[in-house]
Amino acid sequence: MTDIADNEKGYNSGSSDNASDQHVFERPTGLKGIYYHPLTQVCLLGFVCFMCPGLFNSLNGLGGGGQVDNTTGANSNAALYATFAFSAFFAGSINNKLGTRTTLLVGTTGYALYIGSYLAINIHPKAGGFVIAAGAVLGICAGLLWTAQGSIMMSYPTEDQKGTYIGVFWAIFNLGGVVGASVALGQNYHSKANSVGNGTYIGFLILTLIGVTIPFTMADPNKMIRTDGTKVTTPRQPSWKSELVGLWVALRTDPMIVLLFPMFFASNWFYTWQFNDYNGAIFNIRARALNNLVYWISQIFGSLAIGALLDQKRLTRRVRAFSGWTVLFLFVFLVHIWGYFYQKEYTRADVPPDEERLDIFDSGYTGKIFLYIFCGFLDAMWQTTAYWLMGAMSNDPAKLAHFAGFYKSLQSAGAAGCWRADAVKIPYMNIFLSTWCLLAAGLVFTLPMIHLRVKDTTGIEDEGLAREDSNIQPIEAVRAEKQD
Repeated sequence: MTDIADNEKGYNSGSSDNASDQHVFERPTGLKGIYYHPLTQVCLLGFVCFMCPGLFNSLNGLGGGGQVDNTTGANSNAALYATFAFSAFFAGSINNKLGTRTTLLVGTTGYALYIGSYLAINIHPKAGGFVIAAGAVLGICAGLLWTAQGSIMMSYPTEDQKGTYIGVFWAIFNLGGVVGASVALGQNYHSKANSVGNGTYIGFLILTLIGVTIPFTMADPNKMIRTDGTKVTTPRQPSWKSELVGLWVALRTDPMIVLLFPMFFASNWFYTWQFNDYNGAIFNIRARALNNLVYWISQIFGSLAIGALLDQKRLTRRVRAFSGWTVLFLFVFLVHIWGYFYQKEYTRADVPPDEERLDIFDSGYTGKIFLYIFCGFLDAMWQTTAYWLMGAMSNDPAKLAHFAGFYKSLQSAGAAGCWRADAVKIPYMNIFLSTWCLLAAGLVFTLPMIHLRVKDTTGIEDEGLAREDSNIQPIEAVRAEKQD
């Protein structure tokens, strides 16, 4: 293949439905072929998130970051998600300018700082200010990491692989939560302190520092070819001005993304009730650690299951989208009707003292841990479906980076508000009901978006950024240039 052909980019990439109309590039073979396989790169991406946000999730899943008093953790998370909301909105532009590997690398560093801050407060109890500041720094870094992650995960697979690839990523990512929760459970199984020890934080910190190095091992997106032979398109040396304009273009040319904003806003809101107001409020440290473990295990199965449904080849993409929506609807109401009856049993005023909290051997524990398992299923399926819907709107990494930025920005704005509400002691029932209502509202707004915007394949006419980027051309134009 000529050098000219190697540099040409036909759009419509990623659609197996249109494979016969696309320019096909030869994929490398042998070990190089394995390394440059899109699934390999998505797996490496999964391990980045395994080591960093996965362990962060595990720590947060203990309630209050594993501390006896969860107020500092709630305030830190409020600061984290406030800066996350701001940075994520512009992170698509930063990602397209710096490149995904650099953006990922910068993004991972904040997680090590954050986990280190909890080690610091365990040693120096008055270091609460450091934990809150570390949360604010992590918010900036997390906006970068998750935007780069979204761009890679949604653009590397073909259209009929997106559900599977997102499910595989989510499964690997949540292995971080499983490993972290296993470490915490082992460290604290016989603990009477109701908070985690220094050894847990040190173990988490070491694993997170390993995660910081993984972006160095990932392939250049410019060299990536999908399994159907189509190239992954990337911006060519964009200016900061063009990237900020691209942020507006992505929104202006695809306004249906706005209908997903309520779904995005609700997508981390529920963590506050699940982690602090349920797991952190009524269980002792041993039960919290076990709950945390099964929560992240259930996420692995939930993401793979919904991913398989969303990639069912026997169904059209529109039917798959409506099927995924129906599954989410059923789980939202199952989990929250079930949870409502437990939430009625306690308030902030009558949370039991540490020595009287529910243990794994107490009666009544079985039903409560199963609710937590179903919460994990719902979380994984909600996030996987949100990514899949964005991926159904575009195959362009630059545009998907902006979409991922919108997603994480709104997600974080919602989370910041809910964590702050918890920190100022809003009643548990109020937070629970707000969670239920926001999830239901997200589904209501998503339904017309699926009806109006999800097609069985994505073409150049659906790509606002592609139409305004001279480097991205319809495949017919590429072929005409080659013939000339």
